[in-house]
Amino acid sequence: MIALDFSAVLAEWPLLAKGAGMTVLLTAVSSVVGLAIGIGGAWARWQGPRWLALPVGAYVELIRNTPFIVQLFFLFFGLPSLGAKLSPEAASMLAMMINLGAYATELVRAGLVGTPKGQIEAAQSLALSPRQIFLKVVLPPALKRVWPALVSQIIIVMLGSAVCGQISTQELSYASNLIQSRNFRAFESFIIGTLMYLALAMALRRLLHWLGPRVLEGR
Repeated sequence: MIALDFSAVLAEWPLLAKGAGMTVLLTAVSSVVGLAIGIGGAWARWQGPRWLALPVGAYVELIRNTPFIVQLFFLFFGLPSLGAKLSPEAASMLAMMINLGAYATELVRAGLVGTPKGQIEAAQSLALSPRQIFLKVVLPPALKRVWPALVSQIIIVMLGSAVCGQISTQELSYASNLIQSRNFRAFESFIIGTLMYLALAMALRRLLHWLGPRVLEGR
């Protein structure tokens, strides 16, 4: 009978806490920047000039149809051959931003396409500029419509950060793997790692669902 010993893993709690903190940092930065990329990309594909919409569309298709780990490896192992060497943390953060930006572009664009035409015409009749119409009239309701999908995508990106340990980014999965290599308690290490990912995902979902209405509706 297998005897589980979680104490050997929990004794390494500073390493687990550091890994969880790095996961949270990667997720926070990539979420903010990735959402900004998504909003800009969605505008480009919705109403932007053709010279901008085409490369943005190519970026979206490229990222959405290739594995995240391939994108990560390209940035970390491929860019140095072009003279751009990134640290593991910088490569991980950039890969997560780019990945989330592509998915957010299509999600936000779906919200923009659902904007009633009369709403835009009413804003134009008030002599609002195109920029004001987009930022104040079109974008907030569009984000509200797709916010649950954006929340899910942010969580997917956070969970996807687990592969960043493959390039020595010291996030949560890296910490779990390092602990099991020290004490050979692989089962216990990854059970605790799984539970921590579950807790982070649930906390992030609750935070974003609480934050969304207050930011988008001013509540």
